[in-house]
Amino acid sequence: MGEAVMTTRTQADGAIVVDVRGSLDAATVDAVRESLLGTLARERPITLIVDLTFVVFMDSMGVGALVTGYNAARETGTRFVLRNPSEFVHRQLRVTGLAEMFGLPPASSPSQSFTG
Repeated sequence: MGEAVMTTRTQADGAIVVDVRGSLDAATVDAVRESLLGTLARERPITLIVDLTFVVFMDSMGVGALVTGYNAARETGTRFVLRNPSEFVHRQLRVTGLAEMFGLPPASSPSQSFTG
């Protein structure tokens, strides 16, 4: 089981960015889910960006946490964006059939953000 470190910041345009580093797995998804849902409830941002640049591993529970965040964002009218998913993360979303829901292209492209 891995470890995840999250930081939250607000961009100049008002979008809130949750930077996630490490692994999204059984040991870390509760904290990630709580961070996403808590940020949506407290801040009600127009855009919530989840930066996955430094996520090195993600299992089905990590995918579930992102789906939960996506669904909660939709319910509050917030635009949900995945930023810089690694090839590994992108592949996990393709394999589960969720890449399209998150607005991901068929193959990952470096330094891109994807909107869900």
